[in-house]
Amino acid sequence: MKKLINNIKSDKITLRGFLLSLILGLLTSVYVLFYYGSLPPFIPIFNQLPWGEQRFTSTIGIFIPIIIFSLLFLFNLIVTGVIYNKNPLIARIIAATTLLIAIMNSIFIIRTILVII
Repeated sequence: MKKLINNIKSDKITLRGFLLSLILGLLTSVYVLFYYGSLPPFIPIFNQLPWGEQRFTSTIGIFIPIIIFSLLFLFNLIVTGVIYNKNPLIARIIAATTLLIAIMNSIFIIRTILVII
């Protein structure tokens, strides 16, 4: 495991991509925890479903995107550490994609909370 982390640390682009993703994920989590008490009992998370009750989930559902992002972040971190020696370009692309997903996740959650409150 230490070797995998050292592979990521050796490349500035990959390291910055994952660090910014981690920071953005943590800030989003803090934002959700800050506003969690003022959220209504049901919130619209599943916006692609037909209009009505199917779009709503209980308040705890606001953590679904954060959990999915966390799992994806860990998976991408491990894959990047494994393939970095073979192809550094793909490792950088994975880091950039993880950062993009973190940005989109944050926008989705912040926008959802702002519309509700």
